[in-house]
Amino acid sequence: MRLKKRFYRRERDYERVYQLLVETYKPGDRFRNWLPSRWEYMHFHSDYKDEHAENSGIWEDSGKIVAVVHNELDLGEAFFTVHPDYEFLKPEMLDHAEHYLTKLLDDGTRKLTVYGNDFDEDLSSLFSKKAFIKQEKHLYYYTICLIKESPIVGELPEGFKLKSLAEDNDLVKVDRVQWRGFNHEGESPEEGVAERELMQSAPNFRKDLTVVVEEPNGEFVSYVGMWLMDELRVGYVEPVCTDPDYRRMGLGKIAVQESICRCMEAGAETVVVESSLPIYLSCGFQPKFVRYPWVKSFS
Repeated sequence: MRLKKRFYRRERDYERVYQLLVETYKPGDRFRNWLPSRWEYMHFHSDYKDEHAENSGIWEDSGKIVAVVHNELDLGEAFFTVHPDYEFLKPEMLDHAEHYLTKLLDDGTRKLTVYGNDFDEDLSSLFSKKAFIKQEKHLYYYTICLIKESPIVGELPEGFKLKSLAEDNDLVKVDRVQWRGFNHEGESPEEGVAERELMQSAPNFRKDLTVVVEEPNGEFVSYVGMWLMDELRVGYVEPVCTDPDYRRMGLGKIAVQESICRCMEAGAETVVVESSLPIYLSCGFQPKFVRYPWVKSFS
């Protein structure tokens, strides 16, 4: 064993960490690390910053990456990816997070939120021992739909249509529905189209599986983003939103159902979403485990 620790660099390490996530994914109810598609989503998000990610720590054994502790889009958070043969690295990974991934607040203190699976007793015990406080809000619910048969897709109101982005990828409309769907005021900023284009450039983003609802005048009013990891046969839902003027009409649920059907036809056996909202439960998803945040402040 020739272990070496260093800092993360996207150009050198992105794909190698992705492969570690693929290798350590375990089909079924629980998996220890992120889905590879979330790792991908993070790197193609417009808020991703290399200068923050480069505080993340990498552990290699004889040149192979076996563990990573990293933030997502900002400092002040830490997620743990580790090969099952290297669980003993967790205390060292937490030490790295405390030194390099904290966020400086306006009052001069630093804060760090770390995340652990509800079934990872060793990590929970480590967090508690290091004076992190477990939180009961802002949880990541891992909700899984095992595709055994194609779901029945509901009927849209008259004049409304289902489309995939493979059929109509009008980026202005795509940006507008996401801007409004996440309750932003006014019209979307000019740079929004470029941000959507960046996200769609990710390798596993699937335009043919991403579904929108078009209203009679041609605007997109509901959106379901879908990623597909062919090597794992796993779909990943991110994001889902509906224009506030068109909510409570069942549009989002119908779009989710349609996207799942398309995933099944593309070979997926499982679809995962990091939420337990009723819209997903009504589409056949079942909560399987939770990632809890643990918080600590540093003077």
